[in-house]
Amino acid sequence: MLLTMSLSSSLNSLTLSTPFLHGTTQLSHLSKPNSPLSLLPTKPFTFLPPIRAMKSMQGRVVCATSDKTVAVEVTRLAPHPKYKRRVRKKKKYQAHDPENQFKLGDLVQLQESRPISKTKSFIAVPVPARKKKEKKDGDEGGVVSQQLGIPLESQQEQQA
Repeated sequence: MLLTMSLSSSLNSLTLSTPFLHGTTQLSHLSKPNSPLSLLPTKPFTFLPPIRAMKSMQGRVVCATSDKTVAVEVTRLAPHPKYKRRVRKKKKYQAHDPENQFKLGDLVQLQESRPISKTKSFIAVPVPARKKKEKKDGDEGGVVSQQLGIPLESQQEQQA
C-alpha cells in the first residue's frame, strides 16, 4: 500500500513537457485574453500554391516531315549509375510547329504547354542567335605582313 501511494505521488509531481498532451489544457484557458497560451502570435492561414518552373529544353530538329510537327532530340548529361561519370542521354520529343518554319538540324527551344495531341505537349520556339566574337578583317594578316614586309596572297587578290 505504501509503495503504491509513493508511486502515485511521484507520478503526480512529474510535469508533462507540453500542456496539450493527453488533453490536460482546458479550452477555457485558450479563450482567456490574459492566458499565456493566448499571447502566442496567430498567423492567418493563407494557401499559396507551390511555384513550379515551366519546363524548357533545347534540342536539334531531327525530323520535320510531318505537318505542324517536328521531332526534337534533346541531349542532357546525367551521371552513370555505377561509374558516376557524366554520360550523354538523348530523348526525342514531338513538338508543335504551327508555321512549319523549322528545318532539319535547326536549334530550337521546347516550351511546355497543354497537350496538343497524344504525343505533343511542347511548342517549338526558335533559339535567339548567340553573339559571336567578330574578328577584324586583316587584323592577323596585317601583323604578319608588316613583320615580313611582303603582302599576303589574299591581300594581293583584293588589291588587284
